[in-house]
Amino acid sequence: MGGRRLSMFEATGMNGSRMEQAGSTLSRPRTVAVLGATGSVGGSTLDVIARHPDRFRVGAVAARSNWQKLRDICVRFQPELAAVLEEDAALRLDRALRASASRTEVMSGPAGLAAVATFADADTVLAAIVGAAGLHPTTAAARMGRRILLANKEALVVGGEIFMAAAAAGNATLLPIDSEHNAIFQCLPPRYARNPRDFGVRRLVLTASGGPFRNRAVADLGSVTPEEACNHPNWVMGPKISVDSATMMNKGLEVIEAQRLFGVPDGAIDVIVHPQSIVHSLVEYVDGSVLAQLGHPDMRTPIAQALAYPDRIDAGVPPFDLAARGALQFETLDHERFPCVRLAYDALRSGDYATVALNAANEVAVAAFLERRIAFTDIARTLSAVLDALSPVALSSIEDAMQCDERTRRETRAILRLGAG
Repeated sequence: MGGRRLSMFEATGMNGSRMEQAGSTLSRPRTVAVLGATGSVGGSTLDVIARHPDRFRVGAVAARSNWQKLRDICVRFQPELAAVLEEDAALRLDRALRASASRTEVMSGPAGLAAVATFADADTVLAAIVGAAGLHPTTAAARMGRRILLANKEALVVGGEIFMAAAAAGNATLLPIDSEHNAIFQCLPPRYARNPRDFGVRRLVLTASGGPFRNRAVADLGSVTPEEACNHPNWVMGPKISVDSATMMNKGLEVIEAQRLFGVPDGAIDVIVHPQSIVHSLVEYVDGSVLAQLGHPDMRTPIAQALAYPDRIDAGVPPFDLAARGALQFETLDHERFPCVRLAYDALRSGDYATVALNAANEVAVAAFLERRIAFTDIARTLSAVLDALSPVALSSIEDAMQCDERTRRETRAILRLGAG
């Protein structure tokens, strides 16, 4: 898409938004639709919701394939609608719920995910389905003007300007729950709008743990194993995101997301290594002030902040004892050790088509590494080769973006000689 980029605050009307006008008193519980209910973010969200039955209720839930866990969620929260992307799993869920006399309606496939995202009674949608499967329902929720708790990176990395335009057209409210972006949101002025310099913002600083190879000799990285890459020092995560943390591609993708959410100019987003994962991100102002959001590395904190915004509620997270934590450490990012971060900056400057391709190529390369078909250092080399071979292409719809995604996956598999996949 051509023209001016939309920031999160323009897309959602945060500069004078209905979110601010809503005040702090809820006349009735918010009804929440949970896309990705069986994942870690979905589980943390349901944990926070369960602590505040007077403020929130679960109206609809969706998952990719884990029908057993979704069944347990339906029995506990009694949503009106449940959807599973895989049809066979949806049939199993439907039979199980009928046997338990549940009144939850069950749907399947992309239409089922879209029905959950646009569930009529839901004013709030958690967008936490991983991968491209979550892009269409999240965009549908944006077009419907929902209050979206955004955890699906594809909405911003793949959807890009198209997704932000859909959110603007629907007057949707976007609230980031990724810990880094939520931290930045908390450190920005309440009425922050398109031009950061109008609000005295000099730059955004994303923190990164450095992953398991922060101190490993660069010359030895070619021989690291998938098990080592998945052994994160601070977080317990799935294999794909663990490898992204080890290469720091996760931080590169967060840079892309931050630019699209907050509308800062090129060069106004930095990354700093912070091994303790206590400072979740920072905002630097032109007067020299630097505001940071600190806390336990627990996803329930940003989830609770977004669920209750502009209020604050108990997230089930214990009090934070800064003295007990001791010294906090910060280091300059080593681009030789973590070349994927620079590749993400390059893709962001090239445009939406390049960020779509970067994300797609990374998913193929990481899968090949986890299958022991390529070396750890081949991930960055593969992404660089894909970006070098790109030809600019205009993306004017989600379908265009998905075609670019699929084409890049084919080309990446060809580069790696992986077959059709």
